[in-house]
Amino acid sequence: MSISRIKALLLEEFFITISSLEVIVDLFFLSIVSVVVFGFFSVFLASQVNDPSAHYLLLGMLLWEVVRVMQYSISVGAMWEVWSRNLTNLFITPLYLREYLLASVVSGLAKTALTLTTVAAIAALLFDFDITSIGMQNLVLAFMNLAMFAVAVGLVIMGVIFRYGQRIQALAWGIIFLFQPLTAVYFPIDVLPAFLQDLAHAFPPTYVFESARNNLHDPATDWSAVAKPLVLNLVYLACSLAFFNFMYAGARRSGQFSKLGT
Repeated sequence: MSISRIKALLLEEFFITISSLEVIVDLFFLSIVSVVVFGFFSVFLASQVNDPSAHYLLLGMLLWEVVRVMQYSISVGAMWEVWSRNLTNLFITPLYLREYLLASVVSGLAKTALTLTTVAAIAALLFDFDITSIGMQNLVLAFMNLAMFAVAVGLVIMGVIFRYGQRIQALAWGIIFLFQPLTAVYFPIDVLPAFLQDLAHAFPPTYVFESARNNLHDPATDWSAVAKPLVLNLVYLACSLAFFNFMYAGARRSGQFSKLGT
């Protein structure tokens, strides 16, 4: 494991991010627009029902950005290497796969933390909603669990990209949104039909969003609500790494990986 090679990859990610209008729009502009829209809607609901649950939408939107941005950074980061025909060039060098993956995760964490800080500040300034009201410890634990899930999804998508190339690039943006209704981002899980509630409990973010909504009323940490998604996330990460390695090996055997650089 070489720190210098990881730093080089992070520097590449930094320059891609600040020089690409697409990345800036996808990461920051969409997040800012979302927090403004959900913020005004939450204000409207609060004025109508005078209930703290009106903040569920804004809280869910802020925490969802952790999942969206983290997964986007890992998946679309790989796509940028494919689009620039640079992916195979990277692996001609002494770069190890684990160094590439670690750099992708670190870069994603940095972008996610920056995005969440930005939209949380906007929510506090414009809509008088302080996300730390759920408890700073709870916020950090929620960030950790949501980021772990996003990494697992990102690794699966990256593996598919390595194996099948640009044909499935739409997955890099769209597939994560399939989890939005299934993880009860904006509403209590009991709103879902019974069979979907069972499915929702298979996904770690469900426990995080449910716990965060409870923390709006009581900021005490519910450790069972932290442990359940953590255990699930470890299982998901192990499975996603195994899947990624399988797809990566298949891409090398079939010659698809070398085609990503041409």
